[in-house]
Amino acid sequence: MRWRSDKGWLELLDQRLLPGQVKYLRFDSAEAVAGGIRDMVVRGAPAIGCTAAYGIAVEAQRLRYLRQSDFDSGLERAFEKLAQSRPTAVNLSWALDRMRRILQAVGSDAETLAPRLLLEAHAIHDEDIATNRAIGAHGAALLTDHARVLTHCNAGALATAGHGTALGVIRSAVEAGRNISVVAGETRPFLQGARLTAWEMVQENIPVTLIADSSAGHLMSRGEVDLVIVGADRVAANGDVANKIGTYTLAVLAARHAIPFYVACPLSTIDLATASGAHIPIEQRASSEIAGFGDLRWACEGAVMHNPAFDVTPAELIGGLITEKGVVLAPDETKIRALFGQGAP
Repeated sequence: MRWRSDKGWLELLDQRLLPGQVKYLRFDSAEAVAGGIRDMVVRGAPAIGCTAAYGIAVEAQRLRYLRQSDFDSGLERAFEKLAQSRPTAVNLSWALDRMRRILQAVGSDAETLAPRLLLEAHAIHDEDIATNRAIGAHGAALLTDHARVLTHCNAGALATAGHGTALGVIRSAVEAGRNISVVAGETRPFLQGARLTAWEMVQENIPVTLIADSSAGHLMSRGEVDLVIVGADRVAANGDVANKIGTYTLAVLAARHAIPFYVACPLSTIDLATASGAHIPIEQRASSEIAGFGDLRWACEGAVMHNPAFDVTPAELIGGLITEKGVVLAPDETKIRALFGQGAP
């Protein structure tokens, strides 16, 4: 993502077109930004949070010369539209809460508030990159030389403001001089692993092997995977993790084969208000995503289709959370609350 200060709008790399085409789209309203999030122009929990913050900023820029009452009502609608764009990734509401706190602190005067909201969006963006760098540094210590890391979906630079969470760990290990290779599951049905993770690794000359999701257990049984690192869209207070559909399957397989399973996530992805994974809303996406891809359809007419975008991995299957404050092994509510300086509820 990039902010065009000369134009007053946000530009997003259209991830739906990768790896075949690199194209940036312009977003000059909160409604357009919400559509970009909903339609998967941008995806990945940290990136969604950053984008939503810029959505508020761009709307404030757009409305700043209206009457105060129109500015106030328009900005409130922007918060509502962005909040509804995708339900599972908690970074969305986290970023909007930060933007709303600026509104509460500064007041609603448009001339004062609009530039202050933009500064906050820039801060969220820059902090995310620094956070990912810290996650990468902590996680890299878990990777030995020649480690073969299985990952799922895309938790790289494309899913964040930069560097990445799960792929950020790999990048940091490579920067530290270790020889690391990546096994990327294709990640049906939207193919984020095939289209995005493999593309990112190829761009940086990090060895990557693309596999069908269903072959992960086979590779594990043959000793061809040393550890699994994935990202997260929401972590509940007890350590349960919502991530791209198929993550739970990998966690079960990793446990069966005694392979370490880690989740790389910033603290902004941890939702202390959600007690467990049972309370995390799971987004249901269009059946067309599993019926085919692009203009090609392979599913038969008349079949009932079910397309949950995420699943929940119980905390007991997670070896550790890799955060900007360090690695939390065998996560539970007490350890997670300690990251925030809190005791048990």
